[in-house]
Amino acid sequence: MLPCESVRIYLDHNATTPPLPEVVAVIADVLTGDFGNASSVHAFGQRAKARIDGARGSVASLIGADPNEVVFTAGGTEADNLALRGAAESLDAAGRRHLVTSGIEHEAVLNTVKALERRNWSVTILSVPPSGVLPPEALRAAMRPETSLVSVMHANNEVGTIQPIADLAAIAHENSAWFHTDAVQSAGKVPVDVKALGVDLLSLSAHKFGGPKGVGALWIRRGIRLVPQLTGGRQERNRRGGTENVSGIAGLGVAATIAREKLATSGAKIAALRDRFESGVLASVPGTAVNGERDARVPNTTNISFDGIDAESLLIALDLEGVAISTGSACSSGSLEPSHVLRAMGLPMSRTRNSLRFSLGPATTSAEIDFVLDVLPALVTKLRGLGRRVAVVR
Repeated sequence: MLPCESVRIYLDHNATTPPLPEVVAVIADVLTGDFGNASSVHAFGQRAKARIDGARGSVASLIGADPNEVVFTAGGTEADNLALRGAAESLDAAGRRHLVTSGIEHEAVLNTVKALERRNWSVTILSVPPSGVLPPEALRAAMRPETSLVSVMHANNEVGTIQPIADLAAIAHENSAWFHTDAVQSAGKVPVDVKALGVDLLSLSAHKFGGPKGVGALWIRRGIRLVPQLTGGRQERNRRGGTENVSGIAGLGVAATIAREKLATSGAKIAALRDRFESGVLASVPGTAVNGERDARVPNTTNISFDGIDAESLLIALDLEGVAISTGSACSSGSLEPSHVLRAMGLPMSRTRNSLRFSLGPATTSAEIDFVLDVLPALVTKLRGLGRRVAVVR
């Protein structure tokens, strides 16, 4: 067991990942050496443009795409907004104002479709079964002649489940609708190939796989025409105005290259640690259950419910032991509302409030997993005891 004073165990990689040393180095190099504006024609500008072009190629290689189809953004949220708003507005002229998504999407998608709904787009939000995997037949039943766009995430950020994107995209295309997938939690963790998935639009974010915060990308299939959401200069082939974040984009490129090189080996290692941790919790802590499908999911994520406790209380107790985890999406931190993902999966209200997400990373060690397994049972027992005493007093 590791001494508590020295413990700083990070099991919240779905919220963000530590930037890789190689990423930090290239960002510093660009900031100090290649600081030019990529739109400038002189040598400083052309060196900056070369950095961007190199990163575009690296991101394209990560997802099996053509570099010219990659548009850099300020992160996954902007990429989702550009995809949804850009597609909705592009197809509006044809009178197709119906959007379909799932109830387990990230708020970047859910809040965007709700905003479009307030502007008189029709929106269908599909419930998902307790497995956390959307059945293709549910999407088929929701399609209409006026459906313009379907958006279903590749991997869920809270429970880690992977959706049958190729099947879902085929259904959308059968109905002449475009298909977008938010791959923020899958890109860099599992193989992602836009051609195999059959999608039209795909979002990703650098800081989910060792890159910097504040930079992401939207892949736009050749032939898809979106209405730009940031208008200004002619950057990104007129698809996203504004001076490029050259250092961040370069960092994303390096992170994408490293992720692609390590995909074959890192996933299996992380999954083995995740599975050992998960089995250990279920065996040593009574009243626990894994939320969602345990097979079709990204290798680093488990979401576990703990009967008889409040998730926030256990999160704080683990943090005091030096262990960082999450109750769900980092974008919902501070919210007292139960998980919208678990609600959309139809789980009982108690499980939407007593569940914690543990998300591992490439640097997670066996010793760290052993430490958490060692301290967790006593913390749960203590919190359950406190809860019973409070209930008696009331």
